Amino acid sequence: MSIVKSVYGDEINLNKIGIFYNKENQKAHYVAVKIDNLFKLKKYNCKILTTEEYTPEVTFAVVLGGDGTILRTARFYAQYQVPILGINLGRLGFLSQAKETQADEAVEYLLKGAFKIEDRIMLTAMKGQLNALNDIVIKGDSFSRTSRLYVHINDNIVCDYLADGIIISTPTGSTAYTLSAGGPILSPVLDAIVIVPICPHTMNARPIVIPSYEIIKVTSSQNKPLLKISADGQKTLNIGMNEEIEIKKSDYCAKLVLLNLQKNSFYSVLKEKLHWGLSWKG
Repeated sequence: MSIVKSVYGDEINLNKIGIFYNKENQKAHYVAVKIDNLFKLKKYNCKILTTEEYTPEVTFAVVLGGDGTILRTARFYAQYQVPILGINLGRLGFLSQAKETQADEAVEYLLKGAFKIEDRIMLTAMKGQLNALNDIVIKGDSFSRTSRLYVHINDNIVCDYLADGIIISTPTGSTAYTLSAGGPILSPVLDAIVIVPICPHTMNARPIVIPSYEIIKVTSSQNKPLLKISADGQKTLNIGMNEEIEIKKSDYCAKLVLLNLQKNSFYSVLKEKLHWGLSWKG
């Protein structure tokens, strides 16, 4: 087997490398071919696949696209504990480690062991029907009306929100929809879950951060016949009246490969992506 060991003690099996691209992105296949050639020059076994061709045979995944593409890939490969390296072809790219122009550099860092594998907690809901690396979002079926949602933690009712919905987020997802809804930014290595109401109709509704081992249950009021629940904004289920929604930490973690740790540290990425410390010119 082709095992690459990191200076931090992590290992990646490069025996079967899958290079996944979003076929809707015009640049993606070109970059996939470039990365495929880089690995093959080093005599590694690679295969270029679309995001519709996931296979459990892959031992390491390179993902080309935006955060949505990485999220989709991470959800599939978490169950197989396959490490994922993201190359950003989108806009923000919080989950990626390099831009398309840095593909050569990314492969070089990986092969010389200058990487670290970070385990990111995930959420599961509806008895495993939904799994998320970023967040689980619950909303009413009518986008023009608010919903009254009751939140229970460990079977104790905590509060009821009159709001457009609720986001239950991992630390990884705290820089996504949760951030837009006014939630806190959490370091992705924290073992915690964030609960954030979406546009609450009261001033005393506030985000809550809880330990990841606690179990969240959400119910709706009698006059709301239907709820919609989504995972990472990509898979949605309809929930009937009086049906209880249980959200908890998944048994699986996403394994994200980090490169060039000084430049790509969580705080450096925040500063770059959110433009912190820049003076705005009027």
